[in-house]
Amino acid sequence: MFSTTTLLLLLGGYLLGSIPFGVVLTRLGGAGDLRQIGSGNIGATNVLRTGRKGLAAATLLLDGGKGAAAVLIAGAIQPDVALWAGGAAFLGHLYPVWLKFAGGKGVATMLGVSLAIWWPAGLAFALVWLAMLAVSRRSSVGGLSGAVAAPIAAAVGGQSDAVLVMLGMTLLVVWKHRGNIARLLDGTEPKVGSS
Repeated sequence: MFSTTTLLLLLGGYLLGSIPFGVVLTRLGGAGDLRQIGSGNIGATNVLRTGRKGLAAATLLLDGGKGAAAVLIAGAIQPDVALWAGGAAFLGHLYPVWLKFAGGKGVATMLGVSLAIWWPAGLAFALVWLAMLAVSRRSSVGGLSGAVAAPIAAAVGGQSDAVLVMLGMTLLVVWKHRGNIARLLDGTEPKVGSS
């Protein structure tokens, strides 16, 4: 049976993850409704399509930060819930209540959760993400590769509990990128910086 504290931490993690920083920042920055720009996605890659690199960087940091914060806050209150609070924040980003459950693809938020759960897995995520982005110049390739790297790193490091949560997040990242994967296979996935 879940305690009230556990339920509140999971709900709090979900609500924190639900904050659509990309949408908020582009509106505050005068760039319009992000959902009507480019791919319509609420993440940093689509914010970059507005031409506002600073807003894109802030979105990336805040989307990652909310995932890390959910883990750290829950860990300070009830350590055995920290992993699941991070997973709840990740789900909040993918399916935010504020946007009728139409959210982002979860790459930055998964990175933040991974760093807070077990930083070597988060570091592996970040390094693989950046390396594959540099090689392919496609955001989806970098994000997908990083998401796959995290649970592998956790497994190699013997972090059995973390592997379960990270693997679940990886599968959802892949699911949310199914359109990108189809475009990669047919050669139509755009490169970063292209229109």
